[in-house]
Amino acid sequence: MTGERAILGAILAGGQSRRFGSDKALAMVDGAPMIEIVIAALGPQVDALAVCGRDWPGLTSLDDRPGGGAGPLAGLNAALHHAATRGYAGVLAVPVDVLPLPPDLRALLVGEGAATFSQQHAVGYWPASLAGRLDTYLAQGHRRIDGWIALAGARRVDEPLPMRNINRREDLL
Repeated sequence: MTGERAILGAILAGGQSRRFGSDKALAMVDGAPMIEIVIAALGPQVDALAVCGRDWPGLTSLDDRPGGGAGPLAGLNAALHHAATRGYAGVLAVPVDVLPLPPDLRALLVGEGAATFSQQHAVGYWPASLAGRLDTYLAQGHRRIDGWIALAGARRVDEPLPMRNINRREDLL
């Protein structure tokens, strides 16, 4: 059992990178694979790290829940269930393709309820108690993160620095 306020960091990295043309997690940014940059930024801010939708050396790997192309919410769902069964208070989730992450991400988002950034809303904090609700949302065929944000009652927080979502190779420039 972890501490009452322990937070699981989850890197959402199960996408197919169709628009990018190759595995985004392995794309080099400033001499390092994008996933390593995210690990380095998120790791010090959480009590444990997991990667959703892929295997990565040294990290707990979580299969999307449900599998079969349910998008980033399937990775978040896997992380929420992992957190709930292991006693974490919640999940600080970040996609592998949003950079840079603020060094005070935990302080900005972790609180009593769910929270996301205003623009980069796939970056968010989700109490582990929401695991069952996300299961139901996905089972009903929903996949849109904005619908999940509304259902979860997440508060919106303004980004403290410019962040970019890297969807295409030209977004790396």
